[in-house]
Amino acid sequence: MPIADQITDEELVQKISAGEHDLYSAIIDRYQDKLLRYAMGMIRDHDKATDIVQETFTKAFINLKSFNISKSFSSWIYRITHNEAINAIKKYEREIPIPEDFDTADETDLENEVTEREIREQVEKCLDQIPVLYSEPMILYYLEDKSYEEISDILRLPVGTVGTRIRRARNLMRKICQKN
Repeated sequence: MPIADQITDEELVQKISAGEHDLYSAIIDRYQDKLLRYAMGMIRDHDKATDIVQETFTKAFINLKSFNISKSFSSWIYRITHNEAINAIKKYEREIPIPEDFDTADETDLENEVTEREIREQVEKCLDQIPVLYSEPMILYYLEDKSYEEISDILRLPVGTVGTRIRRARNLMRKICQKN
């Protein structure tokens, strides 16, 4: 097992900052899928989300020495992704992407996949109809499994505000889903 798989993000950052730049690929491996999912939740465009994640990794590498290792690296890199996504939203003003088709390999799981897809589409439609102010904490909490404290770090909001926004987002989504 490679050493990068056995150490924390913060220890990995220390080694990379000390000159072991080849270890940065471990950071990419750990976070690429998560950050892409997060960016997709905000942007709803795979190509733009991919660009956001690529820019995140570039900026994170450039600014790695400014990272405070007493803090959570996860929150720090999610914050960079957040900033890049917000910049993209402002730039593209939330263009509506064409939904991606999902291939089904196993017909026995077709019914479950269709149900999951319908639920996911309904949630995405509801998330698209609420302001980013509320959808962003929902994405982090429910899709990225972040705690209120982590969301607080990423969005730079008090924990109480995170809870309030998630509660308001749930209420907004409930109203929107009931209309539909």
